[in-house]
Order: sequence, then C-alpha cells, then structure tokens
Amino acid sequence: MALIVSIVACSPGVDTIISSGALNSRYTDEQPALSGNGRYLAYVSNRAGSRNILLYDLQLQQLVALPGLNRRQTIVEHPSISYTGRYIVYITSNRGTQIMVLYDRVTRTPQILNQWYQGLVRNPNISPDGRFIVFEGSLRGQWDIEVLDRGTNVELDLPDSPIPGTSP
Repeated sequence: MALIVSIVACSPGVDTIISSGALNSRYTDEQPALSGNGRYLAYVSNRAGSRNILLYDLQLQQLVALPGLNRRQTIVEHPSISYTGRYIVYITSNRGTQIMVLYDRVTRTPQILNQWYQGLVRNPNISPDGRFIVFEGSLRGQWDIEVLDRGTNVELDLPDSPIPGTSP
C-alpha cells in the first residue's frame, strides 16, 4: 500500500487526509452516519484544521474523495447518508448562518435545501432512497420536525444502483 503525502501550510489538507486513508486518527472524529447498505460511513473530522465531512468505505477500508463538499471557512455537522452513499445531507455554518445542504456524489455538487425556509435548521436525516429529508426546524419559535419531499423527479438511491466510479 503506497502512502502519498503532500505538505500544506501548517495543517494537512483534505487531499492529504484522503491519501492517508485511516478511519480513526489522533484528531476528533465524531457524528458518524452509516449508509443503508452498511458500506459507507460519513462523519465529521477536524483532521485538516477545520471541520470536514469524510466518507469511509468500510469494504475497501479507505477514505473516499468528496470533491466540492468541504470548503474552507465553513463548519459542517450532522451528516446523514442515503442507502448506497450517493447522497449526503448535512448542516454547514458560514458566518453564523445555518445551511442545510445535499451533496450528490454522482454529480459532485452541493445543493442548498433550506433557502426557502425562514427558521433555523438542525439534525437533518435523509431517507435511504434519498427522496425525503427530515430535520428539526424553528419556524414556529420552537423546535419542530419538518419533512422535505424532494419530489418524484429525483433520481432515487436504490439498492441495485451503484455509484459510478465505485466497485460493487
């Protein structure tokens, strides 16, 4: 097994973390979420000097790259993952604003989900097929459970639909 190391000013970057590939580290790793098929583990880690969401493939025993998900100057928390790991939903904070984001591993793009929502959001959880997202919302001045239906046109994450670029 080859170990690729790159040097980044003062703290390791996400690329360095991916190349090291270990599940646990000397840094804080927390808030684990397991995919429905049991293959992927999404969690929050501060390995790169900031809080990032990492995805670990339990079958291959290595970290998986998530291009476009983690950004500098943001705090991420509470990842939730769909059945085969195609979709990851999480909360990010940028300058004190909480944003609920859906990341699609196929398109490699994050999508803001709560731009229409007037309250605070926390603790999102995605359904195994990726269509529904439940979260706690403060729209009525208290924490309530909200359900977001992404609609019938969403590409579902089903047990027989592997993520392109991964081995079955």
